[in-house]
Amino acid sequence: MKIFAVSDLHLSLSGAKPMEIFGGGWEGYLEAIEKNWRASEDDVTLIAGDISWAMQLNEALKDISFIDKLPGNKVLLRGNHDYWWKSISAVRASLPHKVYAVQNDCLRFGSALICGSRGWTFPETTSSAEDVKIFNRELIRMELSLEKMRQMRREGDYVVVMTHFPPFNAKFQPSVLTEMFTRYDVNKVVYGHLHGKVYFKPAIKFGNTEYFMSSCDLIGNDPILIEELENT
Repeated sequence: MKIFAVSDLHLSLSGAKPMEIFGGGWEGYLEAIEKNWRASEDDVTLIAGDISWAMQLNEALKDISFIDKLPGNKVLLRGNHDYWWKSISAVRASLPHKVYAVQNDCLRFGSALICGSRGWTFPETTSSAEDVKIFNRELIRMELSLEKMRQMRREGDYVVVMTHFPPFNAKFQPSVLTEMFTRYDVNKVVYGHLHGKVYFKPAIKFGNTEYFMSSCDLIGNDPILIEELENT
């Protein structure tokens, strides 16, 4: 079983907000993602937030249908622009077969455990008390997800965390989140949110945990291979 990652699809198949207006790597990007999609039916692709521009769940269904038609299992995480994602129970009730959602919990695919939470802007980069409040709340949610993972974890399991916001600052320095991931012995972390080549870094490590940027425009609209597991 292979685990792939891509994020920030910003789908708008209803035509409300096409990303092509931004030019560059966004021109024909959906066709490129379909062409580059290498997952088989038994593989897992992680989509770490900013999935659809829709404002309401029913408006996002066309975008979710696009994801559903791609091969393999797909795991969704909420991003800061996913305004349609309000109730996790309503989201899950609307998802097709083989499309899943993570929110403060953990999913198992064979020996792979997928968990995580959205994250937020780091307090030292903002003067907004509301941003600090949201960040601290996201820390709690992330630990809830990791605790659920710890309860499910068996010997030989492989742990991948999804977070939409980068789990470190613009200087790529260790943080309270990277320390948390080290404490829970996380294998890989997938994040997105950022756009523009200045923000792109190849996989980096803190301790034994490897971190992957997955914003689709920064990875050439080609889902990146995170891991290939022999046992499923």
